[in-house]
Amino acid sequence: MYEFEFHRPNSVRKAASLGSDGEAKFLAGGQTLLPTMKQRLAAPESLIDLSGIDALRGIELRGRTLHIGAMTRHGEIAESATVKEAIPSLAQLASLLGDPHVRAMGTMGGSLANNDPAADYPAACLALSATIVTNKRRIAAEEFFTGMFETALEDGEIITKVLFPVPRRAAYSKFRNPASRYALVGVFVAKRGGEVRVAVTGAGPCVFRAKELEEALTRRFATKSLDGVTISADGLSSDIHASAEYRAHLVTVMARRAVADA
Repeated sequence: MYEFEFHRPNSVRKAASLGSDGEAKFLAGGQTLLPTMKQRLAAPESLIDLSGIDALRGIELRGRTLHIGAMTRHGEIAESATVKEAIPSLAQLASLLGDPHVRAMGTMGGSLANNDPAADYPAACLALSATIVTNKRRIAAEEFFTGMFETALEDGEIITKVLFPVPRRAAYSKFRNPASRYALVGVFVAKRGGEVRVAVTGAGPCVFRAKELEEALTRRFATKSLDGVTISADGLSSDIHASAEYRAHLVTVMARRAVADA
């Protein structure tokens, strides 16, 4: 490690003020930031620990919208009776994240701000038409995820909570890397009103919607509707774990499983 300043503010306003110069890093669960600092892949001049801000925690169902605070832990989401009742697929997704240590420390807001290409929450946000609320504005999920490890967040902007409209049907299916438990490919399918959304994570540089699958499922929400539907491998990731062609195949397989579960 190396020397850096450590701050633990008790309000969002104070945290935003400390992080406004762009040289600081906000610390949520630390499941990505701390390992990268230890490897000297990141060297922020200061850390702003958000764990002391009570206003960033909590789970609440208001009407047909589920509110989840940014500093709510994965394990809390997985075990929440409110989440299980409103959007059980979101609780199930959280239960598949990492291992017990990761679920005990990692947070939804931290995961979304990091936007790892293989993270699970971005698929849920995109498929469920979530709104990411910050200390400055509200950002639709469609506009929030902009690229590999990139989001629409500006310097000093902090995710405060995420709003999830409750869908009629939804499910998440994930093909996990056996070592990291990150998604080699994960597909979240959601139906709300007449709209069907299919979001894919792990397959490319950033979460994306699979329009071909959405069109097929809009006509009829059934696994049989996906017969013969394929995903192009163009632009998908290829590495030591899986080729782009294999990931393209997995997208349709995971989509079928998610539809069957939904």
